[in-house]
Formats: sequence, C-alpha cells, structure tokens
Amino acid sequence: MTTDTILLILLSLVIAIGLSFYQYFYKNKGYIKITIFLSILRFISIFCILLLLINPIIARKTYETSKTPLPIVVDNSQSIAELKQDNLAKELSQKLSENTKLKDKYDVKLYTFDDDFYSENPLDFKGKQSNIHKVAQNLKQLYRNKNFPIVLLSDGNQTIGNDYVYSFPQNNQVYPLVLGDTTSFLDLKINQLNVNKYAFLKNKFPVEVFLQYNGSKAINANFSILQGNSTIHKQTVSFSANKKTQQLSVLLNANRVGVQTFKAIVSSSENEKNKYNNTKNFAVEIIDERSEIAIISAINHPDLGAIKRAIESNVQRKVSLFNPKQIKSLQDYNVLILYQPNAEFKSILEQNKKLQINTFTITGLNTDYELLNEMQDQIQFEMSGQSEDFTAKFNTQFNSFSLDNIGFDQFPPLENPFGRFLIKGNVTTLLESQIRNIDTENPLLAFAENGMKRNAYLFGENIWKWRVECHVKTKSFEEFDIFMDKTIQFLASNAAKKSLIVTNESFYNSGENIEISAQYFNKNYEFEENARLTIQLKNKKTNISKIYDFLKGNGEYKVNLEGLDAGNYSFTVKENNSKASYSSNFEVLDFEIEKQAINPDVARLNQLAVNTNAKVFYPKQVNQLIDELLKKESFPAIQKEIIKKSPLIDSIWLLIILAISLSTEWFTRKYNGML
Repeated sequence: MTTDTILLILLSLVIAIGLSFYQYFYKNKGYIKITIFLSILRFISIFCILLLLINPIIARKTYETSKTPLPIVVDNSQSIAELKQDNLAKELSQKLSENTKLKDKYDVKLYTFDDDFYSENPLDFKGKQSNIHKVAQNLKQLYRNKNFPIVLLSDGNQTIGNDYVYSFPQNNQVYPLVLGDTTSFLDLKINQLNVNKYAFLKNKFPVEVFLQYNGSKAINANFSILQGNSTIHKQTVSFSANKKTQQLSVLLNANRVGVQTFKAIVSSSENEKNKYNNTKNFAVEIIDERSEIAIISAINHPDLGAIKRAIESNVQRKVSLFNPKQIKSLQDYNVLILYQPNAEFKSILEQNKKLQINTFTITGLNTDYELLNEMQDQIQFEMSGQSEDFTAKFNTQFNSFSLDNIGFDQFPPLENPFGRFLIKGNVTTLLESQIRNIDTENPLLAFAENGMKRNAYLFGENIWKWRVECHVKTKSFEEFDIFMDKTIQFLASNAAKKSLIVTNESFYNSGENIEISAQYFNKNYEFEENARLTIQLKNKKTNISKIYDFLKGNGEYKVNLEGLDAGNYSFTVKENNSKASYSSNFEVLDFEIEKQAINPDVARLNQLAVNTNAKVFYPKQVNQLIDELLKKESFPAIQKEIIKKSPLIDSIWLLIILAISLSTEWFTRKYNGML
C-alpha cells in the first residue's frame, strides 16, 4: 500500500469522525447514550463509503509448499502377464504409491502404459504393444522444466516406438524396477522377418529371417517355411555360445494370385520355456500384372527396338513385334502400339473398333493421317507435306498419372509433318509441342480417355534418341524406361473412376492398428464432405458381424478396427445416402508380439538408469528403492511465497458492514422517533 493511499485513509478517518461529531454532538447538546451509538454507526458508514471511493489495494502474503513430482509408471502390456509378473506389479505399484513417507517428500502420481500413456487407468495387463518412448514424451509434457525422479516398473521389452534408452532427459533420474525372471533359459526365436507385401505372379520373392539363440551349448536347429500343410523350404542352422544369431535369405515362388499365407518355424530337440516365439506367420499378396503388348509397324525403324527394350525392362511386360499383315488376332494383347499406321493398318483399326483394346499411336513421316481421321474421332489432323522438328515442353499440370520431368525439354527433337490438330475428345497433354522454343499449341504426347477406353498419342518419330540421350546424361536407361513403363501402365489399366474408393491392406498382424480409409465422390468427382459411410465386418469362421461408422478426416473417412482376433474377415463399406458399396476381405495373422520375450531386457534398463544417473532395482529391493528416493537431497520441496493483491471494492465484507451500519442506524432512529 502506497504512502498516498495511507494518507487518504487517515484523511477519511478524520472526515468520518468530524461528520459524525457534527451531525450528532454539535447541534445536540444532550449527551445521551443513544446519540453516542448513532454517531458510531454514522462514523462506520461514512468511513466505509470513503474507503470504497479510495479503493486501496490489499496485499495478502501466503506460503505454498511445492513438492517434487514422483511419477510411478507401470507396464500394462501382455508381456507382464506372460512373464507371470502381473500380481507382483500390482503389489509393488500399490506399495510405492501409498507409502506415506514418499508422499510427504514427493507429489506421488501413478501412471500406466502399453502402446499409449494413461493416468489413473486400472491395471489389466491386456495391452497389445509396449511403448516406453511414449512415457518419456508424456512426462516431458506433464512436468515441463522440472527435475524429478521416475520409477519405471517394466520388463524393458519395447515393441514399438523410438529407442527409450535415450528418450529420457538426464535431469530426470529413471529408476527401473525390473519385472520378470532374470534367469537365463535356452531359447530359440525368430527375432525378425522381413518380406515385401506384394510380389508378382511367376516371380520369386525374397524372405529375410533373423534367428536368435539364447544358450551356452552348441545345437543344431531346423528352420522351415510352410504354406498350409506343405513345407516349401527347409534347412539346418547351427548355433553356439559364440554364434547366437543367424541371418537367412530365402527365395520363394509366387505361384498363385491373391494373399498367400506362410508360417516360418525354427525348432530343435532342446526343451524351451517359450515356444511361441519359434513361429512367425507372414503373408504376401501375389499380383498378376503381366501385360502382353503388340508393336505393329509396316516399316523398319530404330524406334521399334528402343521401345521394346524400354517396355521389357519391366519383367511383367512381354512385347511382340508384328507387321500389320502378319498379326491375325488382337485378343491376346492388353495394349497395341501402332507405329506410324498407314493404309496397311486399316484391317487392324477396324478389328480394334470392336475389341476396344487400348492403343498407343506413334506418328511420323510415313503416317496416313487420313486413315487416322477416318478410324478415330478424338483428334483430327490437318497436315501438310512439310516435315518439321518438334521439341518437348513438360506440362506440370498433367495429372492422369504421376510422372517426374526427366529433362524432356533438353531431349533431341522428334520429326513429324507440320500441321494443325483439332482435339475433340477428353484429351490431356503431358508434353506440349514447340518449334525452336515457340509453342505450336499442339500436343507432342497426349492421353485420351473415353469411358473404359484409353489411348495415347506421340506425334513424332526418333524417340530412340531420347533413350540414348537419357543414358548419356545419367549413365542409365532407367529414367526413360520408367517413363515408358508408366505410359504402358496407364494403357494396361482401364478401370473407370469409382464414386467410392476404399483403401485397406490385405493382411494385418494381430495387435496392430487395423485402419481402413475411404473416399466418396459425387457425380462431378468431387470429395463429398457429408457422406455417411459404414462398414459391416464379418468373421468368416464365426459368422459374427459388426457394423462400425467411419469418422471424417482430412480429405478421407477412417475407421479403426481394434481388438480383432486372428482369422479371415470380409467387409462391405456402404454410403448410406447413395447406396454405393465396396466389398473386400483381409486376414489377421496370429502374431502376438508381447508373447515373444522370456526374460526382461535388463541390459537396456540398466543402460537407461546409467544414462540418467540412477540405478536398477529388483522387486526384492523395493524397500531399498524407497530409501534411495527418501535420501535424495537433489529433489527438495520448494516453499513459494505467494502475494495476492485485490482491490478493497472486491471485498464483500465491507459492503455487508456498510449495509448493517446504515440499516441499524435507520431502524434505531425510527424506533426512537428521531426521523
């Protein structure tokens, strides 16, 4: 309170005394008791009013003791139950969180974690994954800029997340309380299995397997891969005290289209405590992407060899060269490449009018443009007899498929007759045509769609020079071959646009997040913001069905299917307004990652403790852990001085006193006939 305020209060005191004296004693010479009482009431009223007008700031000083946080974090994943440590974990967490001495020194809070981090979540040890890294992230957010100890009750076996050993700051001392039997048992396990999700039919796909052995004596183990009841690969693997890991690479045949499920098994004649980690299921989706392409040409040209080699760089493509008089049936081919069609192509073009096979038409100096005008109506040609060199300009707005600019602007020019193109159909341009850097307003490479039919047009010969130029610049034909492959891929796929597009994997591991996303488009093929999407999921074995609603996200709808048992599932996604639907299926593979460990990861927990200047403790040492925490002088309780300032006008008591004094004075004067 300032000096000016104190002087004003003293002045108010004098004024209140003076006014009450003047009103009750100066004019009234009779000193009776009632007058003294009324003058006191008047003094109180006047003084309260003046105080409210001055409105001094009242400062109150209090003290608050802030204790150091002590988070006790318990692993709530399945691995604790598998190690038969669930009851012990509950006892230890209860003993630590309810210890009165720890509560006196620390602000004790109990947390749990599995694949996420929870506060006051009951322990059931059903978590499908362990993420200790997320513990570090959440504690940093909860207790920012504070130094505090952490008690971590866990087996240290993390299944997802970044390496937790380096996740905790050094100023947060982490005391791991190890859960699990540290006795070393003989154990064989498939530590990791790597395989691509997709493979092409009739190809071989690699499977990379990492085997781990925990033991001291030399043993021989059998590793095999089964598909159904058939063993498709088998080999013997040796382990010893000095050779505890083995990396195997196996090539399997992709013989059947669809999702193919396999089982990898490692076994030996030795007794093992945990045989669940000897088996790992995996699946691969076999895709038949083979395409038969026919290149038809009435002339010999180096372009033909360049195009054939570029397309066949993808082993899923097979290219055959024909003269238009030699080819008898077009039905055996997915894509036709018509190289400089002339009068000899008339029967080919007429036959394809009925078959509607997608075509890639390449024109040049030997092309019959009148025939092209007669046999198709997407682009009409008005050509002169003069030839010209045309360079390419990449169109960045092209969106029919994804393609990088591989330097088309710097490629040698293509030769074609000069003329004018009249585009009538749904045509998009990938490469625009230029003559000496001047736009001709004609396309050089264009793609057309008409319902299920797709066509491509290249207006110029000598594309073989592009492939050579690409090799000169990059020492590889790869960029040109990818460009040609994407062109063929566009033509080989003729799926029409769908209003409902659903994205899902063909298989999932049990315990994983099973997320299915969907997009729904209106008739203008615009994303519909107000769609109502549901999914009906059916277990093929039990025939039990459930219906879930999709939730709207950023440009898509998503549904998360949690807790599904291993097995085959079919599903149908529906848009309830338009009744559009999509049906498919997926498989949940039997793989419980939390059942893989037989021992706690003491080495990593110990490294975590060393990194944070703490120590590892075991369940029988819980009292020593409590003593360690109580002895810590680096985490003292901090007493804070808190000064709260508030204006006097906020005080309700002053208003109550004023109301009482005024009302009491009025009733007293009324009762004594002084009004």
